[in-house]
Amino acid sequence: MERNQTSTHRAWPFQEAAQIVKQRQPSSDRPVLFETGFGPSGFPHLGHFSEGVRTAWVRNACEYLYGLKTRLLCFSDDMDGLRKVPSNLPQPEMLAAHLGKPLHAVPDPFGCCASFSDHMNAKLCEFFAASGFDYEFQSSRAAYVRGDFDEGLAILLAKAEKVRQIIVPTLRQQNRQRWSPFFPICPNCGSIMATRVTAYHPSRGTVSFTCDLNAGHYTGCGESGEQSVLGGNAKVGWKVDWALRWYTYEVDYEMYGKDLVDSVRQSSRIVRLMGKKPPVGLCYEFFLDEEGRGLASSAGRMGVTVDAWKKYAPLESLLFFLFQHPKRAKRLHWGVVPKCVDDYLEALRHYPEVAEDQCPEQALWHIGDRGTAVPEYASRVNFSTVNNLIAALGVDSVEVLGEYLARYDAQAAAYPQVMQALVDKGLSYYRDVVLPNKHFRLPTNEERVLLGQLAERLSATNGATEEELQAIPFDLAREAEIPPKELFQLFYEVVLGQERGPRFGSLVQLVGQEQVVNMVREKA
Repeated sequence: MERNQTSTHRAWPFQEAAQIVKQRQPSSDRPVLFETGFGPSGFPHLGHFSEGVRTAWVRNACEYLYGLKTRLLCFSDDMDGLRKVPSNLPQPEMLAAHLGKPLHAVPDPFGCCASFSDHMNAKLCEFFAASGFDYEFQSSRAAYVRGDFDEGLAILLAKAEKVRQIIVPTLRQQNRQRWSPFFPICPNCGSIMATRVTAYHPSRGTVSFTCDLNAGHYTGCGESGEQSVLGGNAKVGWKVDWALRWYTYEVDYEMYGKDLVDSVRQSSRIVRLMGKKPPVGLCYEFFLDEEGRGLASSAGRMGVTVDAWKKYAPLESLLFFLFQHPKRAKRLHWGVVPKCVDDYLEALRHYPEVAEDQCPEQALWHIGDRGTAVPEYASRVNFSTVNNLIAALGVDSVEVLGEYLARYDAQAAAYPQVMQALVDKGLSYYRDVVLPNKHFRLPTNEERVLLGQLAERLSATNGATEEELQAIPFDLAREAEIPPKELFQLFYEVVLGQERGPRFGSLVQLVGQEQVVNMVREKA
């Protein structure tokens, strides 16, 4: 039953849902189908995870606004060929021997799953399970063998030359003559990357092929013959494969990265050639590593993995981050994780102040099961607070850290589970990420004098506010006729062993004046 013909909600999932209703005009006789794709040529990374959860949010918005039934299909292209050996996997020699074969036919280098693609598919399903959204997993191999695509494959075979006319102009000159929509699997060597189609036989549902391509990493065996394109004996190439899925399953919505804009354009032309319409889609920007490069699992550039995020920070903070501005590129590395957690906790603090009719505009409403699973949190302790405390004290004791946090903010005791999680994950983050990069430098004689003066000023101040504490190093720097930045850098590098650090006044209040005085005097 449709709830609203139009949506007044501004949050981007509602805007996407409105486009689905406008362009696809879904009816009640079939669920609205959302699809997300995965190429299991390497470990799934945050790009794959984000596409899945973002699609789930649009699906949820569609159900909420219009009362429509929906499905979410996660499609893994495990029929794709292994083009190169990922740099972050074991047994590279073994994998190199299977280059050019479909991923489902390549052994698992970890030895725990039936195939290379099964291992990567299992990791993807683990990630999606952690987020809690409902989806259906679909293997490309299973779909081909089951005959899901046979109708569409027959159409493509009959229209092969017209498909070529769409794709060939987009290719490099040297690849145009031999390009075919179909990739037969060689019955002799099992390669799907070394075969080339030499003739089409629509009336028999077959193609003639020769296995003689040489890509440097793999070489054809020389086999030739005629082979059916149905039942998993062949697959179609990228762009055509997307159109085939859209045609077969009548996909209503699918997101795509900005590098696939041309692929969407060509796939849309092909699916129209086949007699159906392309889905609605959102073009999103990439997550970038610290050097500004896109994530690439097959190249070993994983960035911050979902597993690592779960170890060092609450998963909900990652979901909160992923919800923000999907059309913008974002750098995502260890240095930004604490801020992501702090932003999430800050949103929790303010959520009770949001008017009920405005809650659906908030990221927390979407990641918290339409607002029913948004936890309460009113403490001023955040992830940076915990990290600063750990870095300053240099202790690895949950009990000691808990005592400090309780003195810092009496409200912290009201959220024992949150405090436990922040401390546990903060300690893991400190041990693995912060501690290896700590380097305490020795101060010069002049700097020792400044540190001694800082300790004396601080010890002589009782009952000071945070702002009054913050003013101490500024006053000292002015009297010493040096920029305040130099004094703060001295404190961070010599006392804390890091290039930058927390606000001085906040740190003193958190750790305690006596403790900070002792820390400074030890270095003076």
